[in-house]
Amino acid sequence: MIKSLLRGFALATVLSAAAFAAAKNPIVGGATMFDSKNIIENAMNSKDHTTLVAAVKAAGLVGTLEGKGPFTVFAPTNEAFAALPKGTVETLLKPENKATLTKVLTCHVVAADAMAKTVAKMIKADGGAHDIKTVGGCVIKARENMGKITLTDENGDVAHVTIADVKQSNGVIHVVDKVLLPKM
Repeated sequence: MIKSLLRGFALATVLSAAAFAAAKNPIVGGATMFDSKNIIENAMNSKDHTTLVAAVKAAGLVGTLEGKGPFTVFAPTNEAFAALPKGTVETLLKPENKATLTKVLTCHVVAADAMAKTVAKMIKADGGAHDIKTVGGCVIKARENMGKITLTDENGDVAHVTIADVKQSNGVIHVVDKVLLPKM
């Protein structure tokens, strides 16, 4: 009887630890995102972010996003890149378009560790919309509606944060469903 109780307690402990780990380390693109890994290490494991990773490599930004940070990255999914006009991604990935690609990517990066709760407080404090200045010099307008954050780029296109607060060792990733583009 005592052995059965101990086994039951041990199993409950293991299951509780697994549930805690799952809550602490969300799944993105079929991969566990570990808060002990940096932005690049985690993004490379996400099946939903292969286009983003290829673009970051082509732009030469891997070293930066592996750096100390802190960074907040609004990470567009493969579907978000696929929704761009036909040929856009292929054109941006060409070596002669590196400067444009870098501008697009750095418009998804903020030099801060901004968790969704913090962004929501800034939105509220600013009366419903908060301007976020990115590393690339873009201004993204953040809004909140029913607990969900949206980001409007300089062209008026709206991205929805689909997975918030994916903690990294050097910041945080918020998965978005649209590529944020600078005014060109």
